[in-house]
Amino acid sequence: MNKKIAESMAEVVNHQLTADDIASLLEKPKSSELGDVAFPCFTLAKRWKKSPQTIAADIASQLNNDNIQRVQAVGGYVNIFLDQQKVTQQVLSNIMQAKQSYGTNQTGMGAVVLDFSSPNIAKPFSMGHLRSTVIGNALANMAEKNGYQAIRINHLGDWGTQFGKLIVAYQYWGDKQAITASPIEELLKIYVQFHEEAEQDPALIEQARAAFKALEDGDAEALALWQWFRDVSLVEFQSIYELLGIHFDAFTGEAFYNDKMMPVVTELQEKGLLVESDGAYVVEMEEMPPCLMTKTDGATLYATRDLAAALYRQQHYQPEKIFYVVGNEQSLHFKQLFQVIEKMGYAWAKNLQHVPFGMMLKDGKKMSTRKGKVVLLADVLAEAIATAKRNIEEKNPHLPNKERVAQQVGVGAVIFNDLKYHRLNDIEFSIEQMMNFEGETGPYVQYTYARLCSILEKANAPAEVMTFQPLGEQAWPIVLLLEQFPKVVATSFDQADPSQIAKYALQLARLLNKYYAQQKILADDEYQASRLALCSCVAIVLKESFALLGIELPENM
Repeated sequence: MNKKIAESMAEVVNHQLTADDIASLLEKPKSSELGDVAFPCFTLAKRWKKSPQTIAADIASQLNNDNIQRVQAVGGYVNIFLDQQKVTQQVLSNIMQAKQSYGTNQTGMGAVVLDFSSPNIAKPFSMGHLRSTVIGNALANMAEKNGYQAIRINHLGDWGTQFGKLIVAYQYWGDKQAITASPIEELLKIYVQFHEEAEQDPALIEQARAAFKALEDGDAEALALWQWFRDVSLVEFQSIYELLGIHFDAFTGEAFYNDKMMPVVTELQEKGLLVESDGAYVVEMEEMPPCLMTKTDGATLYATRDLAAALYRQQHYQPEKIFYVVGNEQSLHFKQLFQVIEKMGYAWAKNLQHVPFGMMLKDGKKMSTRKGKVVLLADVLAEAIATAKRNIEEKNPHLPNKERVAQQVGVGAVIFNDLKYHRLNDIEFSIEQMMNFEGETGPYVQYTYARLCSILEKANAPAEVMTFQPLGEQAWPIVLLLEQFPKVVATSFDQADPSQIAKYALQLARLLNKYYAQQKILADDEYQASRLALCSCVAIVLKESFALLGIELPENM
């Protein structure tokens, strides 16, 4: 709607501002008495050297559009009142026709690679891993809604010095039977024990270095242990991904790039980018510390591995974009990585984007696996599902598929609690807040959707209503918000910000519940079909919004 208004306004101002420029300036007035859309004339006032009030009056007298009922100039603003009947007809018929495809656009071409989740092998899947996992999954869903092919990659932490520590810990304190029965729990226990013992006996650190060197050199026993740690970890991770409803196209972790790093180092040398620094080799950076590529002993580092991964992904997938959904504390690393790729002469460096996010804190501090201070995601999900089940038993004990609904509500509560915040914010872990099913929560939206499904089922609403009676002022804010959904889909992906979708769904649910409180939906009159169509459209958009976030909506609660 704003795009059409902007195009009409661009003609009025003789294209001295483009339609895109005008669309970016259009605002929602603070009060409905000031119209549905407002255009501030202050930008034009500087350019035309006229008062904003004069310009507003000139535009208001000329602006014309099929969807505009009237226009008025007030204090330097052009206030636009839309034709409620025409707009309602357009919006609701578009949604009823498109169904779940509403909001889909084809602006994206080709593939988008998303590197997200990436837990460390042999360590538990903690609440600290939740953020990358659900933000990355939502971005992948949003990429597909915007026309891209999303390639989901889990860059597992399956290599590095921690495996030397784990091998030594297993040799001293490992119990194969206990690890087979409860892999991650037992591996974490001996990993924590290693660090406690190493504080008293520094010789353990040297043993761990030697064990990792043996692993790098292909020692059969070390490799067999590493492979076992990796296999049992993946089984446990996969059960969590299934619960979250998340899949990956590849689990190519750090170890995958072991044979791909030396060619990268050679290429850096051939391009004259490697500089010796105290026996190590670095790439000099502009306005940043040098990027360390090999240590004094010739060993490669994270930067070398991520460089090899970027080159492999570009060659293998030829993506339009590569997103790295990794915590805020890695910002410098990715700035260095992208600049190295640029220095290598690869134009596609501009397509790489770090998507940072804040930390999940416990008592104001970062969770630490090394110290054993960690909240397990599996435990949180189990508790959330159990809480949802208790609520069902209290309020709707005869609900069919109670187990399934409890899982949808519990898991949905955990995911939504993360995604409703802007990703750059830190989140204080609180099971109580997560499980508060009132207010700005996933279950609140899920309950709204279930209520809509119940109304539509009770009314046996026709699937195809294409002509709509006027729905009045109470429904108008809902229609305007439904009209905005395609724009929200586009901008939330452009800004890599799933919280815009979450906040949109909350706002739509609140408006619907307010309307439901004021207006009887099932009143047998000439407007009932239109009211039911409005409810059907809200249900469609709520379901699609939550699908983008990776959350299911039960039809009964």
